Amino acid sequence: MSKRSSSGKAAKYLDRVRNIGVIAHIDAGKTTLTERMLYYSGKIHRMGEVHEGTATMDYMPEEQERGITITSALTSTPWRDCTVNIIDTPGHVDFTIEVERCLRVLDGAVGVFCGVSGVEPQSETVWRQSERYKVPKIVFINKLDRLGADFSGVLDSMVRRLRAKPLPLQCPDGEGQELQGVFDLITLERLIFDVDSKILEYKRVPMTVEERERVAPWRERMLETLAEEDDEFCDVYLGGGECGPEELRPAIRRATLQGRLVPVLCGSALKNIGVQPVLDAICDYLPSPAEVPVASGTPPKGGERTSFPPHPSEPLSALVFKVSMDSGRKLALMRIYSGRIKAGDTVYNVTEDQDERVARLFRLHAGRKEKLDEAVAGEIVAAAGMRFARTGDTLADKESPLILEQIAGYKPVISMAIEPRNSEEGDKLEEVLQKFLLEDPTLSVESDEDTGQMVVSGMGELHLEIIRERLRREYGLEPRTGKPQVVYQETVTRKGQARGEFHRELGEVMHFGGLVLSVEPRKRGKGHDVVFEANLEGWPSAWIDAVADGVSDGLQSGILKGYPVQDVRVRILELERRDGESSPAGYRMAAAMGLKSALEAAGPQLLEPIMWLEVSVPEEHVGDVMGLLGSKGAKIENMLDRGDAKTVQALSPLAGLFGFSTELRSATQGRAAFIMKFDRFDVLQ
Repeated sequence: MSKRSSSGKAAKYLDRVRNIGVIAHIDAGKTTLTERMLYYSGKIHRMGEVHEGTATMDYMPEEQERGITITSALTSTPWRDCTVNIIDTPGHVDFTIEVERCLRVLDGAVGVFCGVSGVEPQSETVWRQSERYKVPKIVFINKLDRLGADFSGVLDSMVRRLRAKPLPLQCPDGEGQELQGVFDLITLERLIFDVDSKILEYKRVPMTVEERERVAPWRERMLETLAEEDDEFCDVYLGGGECGPEELRPAIRRATLQGRLVPVLCGSALKNIGVQPVLDAICDYLPSPAEVPVASGTPPKGGERTSFPPHPSEPLSALVFKVSMDSGRKLALMRIYSGRIKAGDTVYNVTEDQDERVARLFRLHAGRKEKLDEAVAGEIVAAAGMRFARTGDTLADKESPLILEQIAGYKPVISMAIEPRNSEEGDKLEEVLQKFLLEDPTLSVESDEDTGQMVVSGMGELHLEIIRERLRREYGLEPRTGKPQVVYQETVTRKGQARGEFHRELGEVMHFGGLVLSVEPRKRGKGHDVVFEANLEGWPSAWIDAVADGVSDGLQSGILKGYPVQDVRVRILELERRDGESSPAGYRMAAAMGLKSALEAAGPQLLEPIMWLEVSVPEEHVGDVMGLLGSKGAKIENMLDRGDAKTVQALSPLAGLFGFSTELRSATQGRAAFIMKFDRFDVLQ
């Protein structure tokens, strides 16, 4: 086969690939929608249910018991002439990093909003994450069969809370118990779904005159919105030309790929209404790997950013976005941006500077695997056999290495002491926790030198609870655990200056280091930096590096309770030397000692995790909620009307929120719901 025909074949294949994620707030119906998409596309032959614990994508026992998604699940399914790779992401705030690392490698996304609640807090969070990565999106407004469903209200909340520009391509035929089907505003047809038979086909019938009149305002809104954002279609619209599917679909696709508009579809996934059109919209309006900005990176030894076209014949460029353990063996999930990988190949892990052997390749279907001989640009696959791969690592050809942008990290806010029941369990516990660390970058494990316990830190109470359950269920370990504790940070409130000196004989060699440094506060969230203001001319680089290392080490443990120090600037004002005695070890120790004294002089202060709360509650219980929040030290920020309920927004220290869900249920007779997410480390004024 000629290179040209091979190239054309590869380009044609890329055009038919869609890498998409399903994102939303917890309980909006993401997994239910994904389950229906797999059923109607023929990938599965029995439709599972989240509430019964039988959903394909919720394959972990903890997910099946709780009815929530904890870990993102990857699958692939055919629809029309496309291959749709789908990642079903978690909605719970404790697992936000799962969404973050999936969005990093996706080309498009389907946002799922509840037809009653509209845009909820975690929906807002994941939407902002997708905007950061410039991911084009379509929206499915779900649960329109529920009492209180409001299609128009959800569109308004998209504009108000997400600053998005929704483009309704459908409108519902009735709402709540009156939901009969969906009107297609592009083809002017009524879509009729057989709720009971679950057959693949659904009926399209032309609208009656009365129905056309009913949907006329919606259709006019769609045409006007599209004309505002697409110049080519605007000429057709203003010129009185035909506005049929042939003119509308290309214009909708252009506006979607440019992020100008968000196509909106509607229905009820649980009642099997509106699912197949979502699959059509994924193929029609979301991008292929060839239509998204090319992933770029920098050479490991520095230089200008560069990239390779998304083609199998180009040098390899792939990103490991997740590591999971499968029967004790490590699986690295990766997105291939360019080039190809064959089973048995050796690739270069640029981040770790290690050669890796890809023993086997798989295409995943939730908890099951399908063996592959080869994977090419545009695909999302799993590889077994790679010893060093971690989340965020870049794989490449050794001759053309690039490091792609790292995946953002998250700081744990809650910790739990954990200790084995006996020495035999101790070794196994340590080994298992190391496996969990490989899978989950938001988890951290440290040893407490005073107590001999291990301290596990994570993103929330549920996060740590899942860790305990997995230890018991998967590995038969039931270690003793302490009550969850808040993770703090330290900072300073004013400028402080000190001198540090180290002068001691170590191993019959005299070591000296001396310096003067100062610390001062920075704005919240700015982290810390180290600035050398002393004259460094003629100073060995090893001594200067030792000072920087000593300061860096000292900032890992503050002076109040030993928590990391954040949001400070350290200035190295003077350096002292003694011929024949100055050494890197001396300067490292002097820097650590001087920093400790400067921190003591700078008014050290604890920073605690501040959480953002949104409580939805019937109006008659608003007073109870306000009183409960006040008792927790929360600061009320806002109160909104949403349907027949009130939404109270507040900031609260995490320390006061242990057991909050139980107290909230008691205070409101179980009628309130809330979402909590980390906001910042600070002191709540």
